[in-house]
Amino acid sequence: MKKSDFYYDLPEELIAQHPVEPRDSSRLMVLNRRTGEVEHRLFRDIVDYINENDCLILNNTKVLPARMYGVRDDTAAVVEFLLLKRRDAHVWEVLTGPGKKAKEGARFTFGDGLLRAEIINVLPNGNRVAYFTFDGDFYNVIDQIGEMPLPHYIKEKLEDRDRYQTVYARELGSAAAPTAGLHFTPELLERIRAKGVQTGFVTLHVGIGTFRPVKTENIEDHVMHSEHYSIPAETAELINRTKADGGRVIAVGTTCCRTLESVCAATGGVREYSDDTSIFIYPGYEFKCIDALITNFHLPESTLIMLVSAFCGRENTLSAYRTAVEEKYRFFSFGDAMFIE
Repeated sequence: MKKSDFYYDLPEELIAQHPVEPRDSSRLMVLNRRTGEVEHRLFRDIVDYINENDCLILNNTKVLPARMYGVRDDTAAVVEFLLLKRRDAHVWEVLTGPGKKAKEGARFTFGDGLLRAEIINVLPNGNRVAYFTFDGDFYNVIDQIGEMPLPHYIKEKLEDRDRYQTVYARELGSAAAPTAGLHFTPELLERIRAKGVQTGFVTLHVGIGTFRPVKTENIEDHVMHSEHYSIPAETAELINRTKADGGRVIAVGTTCCRTLESVCAATGGVREYSDDTSIFIYPGYEFKCIDALITNFHLPESTLIMLVSAFCGRENTLSAYRTAVEEKYRFFSFGDAMFIE
């Protein structure tokens, strides 16, 4: 299949620049993947579409304030660091900009000396490996000096950094938010549970690679980024019990979908498991776990719209997206949502 098979025209003014308040007042498109029919609701109405014997699986990763600005020690040139992956207590893989200022051996200072870094390796993909020195706890330090790593298409400043976290975020490690979960409020989750729906959590730390474009015209040639995930025993048991009882497994977001499909591919079923995944889901993929999907509207020609197309069909997907444009839905990370059943 071609990358261009997943293109749609999106007016720039439909790219959401800020979240709506309250969270669950965003719009919801309900898409029947068998018929292609759509309904237009508000996100808080999601409770009407989830049945008592279903389970809702959410990604409890927590976004790091991973974007930091500092200066190179010898030239005072300004540099941006984006934390990508922790290797040990002092060593991280980072993305730097501009990269030419971050050669091996270069030293940098952040937050008036709260944090210092030295580049100890330049990787083939252009990322850097940095050794950090600091006093106290690293996460406390970056909480003071870091900014939320909002995607490039969001130009407005985020006033409340908690709005780029889900209300159930627990496990620090993401370079981006699992945005389908941003629509949930504690009250909405309570309404869902009161209906008899059980909720379970997985963790997938979202990498910045989720925003990297597909550069190959043949999508089969695209190399996916790797992300770390884990599924606890209680969530695996919930999913297996739901399946046995005839209920649906509803994944909140493409990250949950990738986690559940990855563990099935790795182990032949759903069980307690932890690993790295670079699974690439596009049309032709046979889903092994999920039965329904809650997701936002994704970038044209992205791996995420390809995943959605694999789940409900490319024509259904592109037709729904055209409708969303006509109805002026809000797109991408702070945008509106779809429920695909």
